[in-house]
Amino acid sequence: MTTAKDIMHPGAQWVTKDDSLLRVAELMKQMDLGALPVADENERLCGIITDRDIVVKCVARGHNVADCRAADICEGTPRWIDANADVEEVLHEMEQHRIKRLPVIEKKRLIGMISEADLAQHLTDDQIAEFAEAVYARP
Repeated sequence: MTTAKDIMHPGAQWVTKDDSLLRVAELMKQMDLGALPVADENERLCGIITDRDIVVKCVARGHNVADCRAADICEGTPRWIDANADVEEVLHEMEQHRIKRLPVIEKKRLIGMISEADLAQHLTDDQIAEFAEAVYARP
């Protein structure tokens, strides 16, 4: 059985909800990432910030990225998957919620992220096509 841990990109890092968006953007640049999970004061997942979020919810509104905090733009309930979840569960979670990145949690700790690139490397063409249709097709 292929699990989330088998297909994830290991070594994920998160930012705190109190980190400035400038710091978040700097980490994204340094790590060549488009998204970072956000943790609360108890190191629990409380959101995910994408590079697009920073642009649309901060920069385009005329705000200074040094003054805005991660908590200012985190919205909704963050989705995640257990490291031992089957790849079918991963696909179901991503398709059902129309998300392109999924944090992987093991023993209440972030251990990796699954992105579209990870799916493309590990899934069949049929699985990838189903994912793309579910996530990108207009409702």
